[in-house]
Amino acid sequence: MSEWAWEYDPDDLLDGLPPEAITEIESLAREIATRDSMLFPEGAAHTGDVPGLQREHRGRLMVAYLPDVRGERIVIVRVLWLG
Repeated sequence: MSEWAWEYDPDDLLDGLPPEAITEIESLAREIATRDSMLFPEGAAHTGDVPGLQREHRGRLMVAYLPDVRGERIVIVRVLWLG
């Protein structure tokens, strides 16, 4: 099992969000990346199907992300902060 990375796309996705939201997003992203690294331990060598768009929420935060199994990362593509 390798350590997965996370990123967001587009680069300005978090612009204008309060620091509290960014902290929560980063925490959730690390948790998702850790979990997905356990779900797909073969990482770059994965040959099966890959999941499509996924959603996670915590309190006032919802994120939509794409697991990039072969790239061993998650890519956050949408954030909804109800703060």
